[in-house]
Amino acid sequence: MKKIILFCGSVLLLSIFFGTIFSQTKKVPSDTLSVIHSRKSVRHFTGKSVSQQDLIKLVKAGMAAPTAVNMQPWSFVIISERKQLDALAEVLPYAKMLDRAGAAIVVCALPEKAFQGRIEFAIIDSTCAGENILLAAEALGLGALWTAAYPDQERMSQVRKLLNIPENIIPLNVIPVGYPTFEDKPKNKFKAENIHWEKW
Repeated sequence: MKKIILFCGSVLLLSIFFGTIFSQTKKVPSDTLSVIHSRKSVRHFTGKSVSQQDLIKLVKAGMAAPTAVNMQPWSFVIISERKQLDALAEVLPYAKMLDRAGAAIVVCALPEKAFQGRIEFAIIDSTCAGENILLAAEALGLGALWTAAYPDQERMSQVRKLLNIPENIIPLNVIPVGYPTFEDKPKNKFKAENIHWEKW
């Protein structure tokens, strides 16, 4: 009887322990609106690497974004090597958290591929792709945030140099991706005063 009570107690303790761990690591929203409202800029990562499979899922979500005349003027650099992540963290003032991120995705705009060859369309379309990546990261239980390279010439130059990106390609942003520590929380940005009905 004593052994049975001991065994049951152990099972209960293990269930509580693993249940707590699971609840801390798997707070994944279940529907589209929940994903949108749960998205936050994650700056605190555990350091755990991100699987190639998940990184492909993120980029695939990026490529599902709307684009003018379906020109898709974007390209993506996926970084998972620690040396590269640390090198980017050193030169990008607002991306220091890369030293703990598990990976990064650089969203690049290709003006020559954009509708009418216009830089504006390339940047708008690639921005939509970047937002899709951020939302997909939230849906997968990962953390991510937008750190801008464009329009800062120095930052773009550093990213081009480190990643061998041609001069005619715009490194729009660097998105650190990883497993969050859950220190970062979503913000309620809804403001009724920013809504105009029928006319301004």
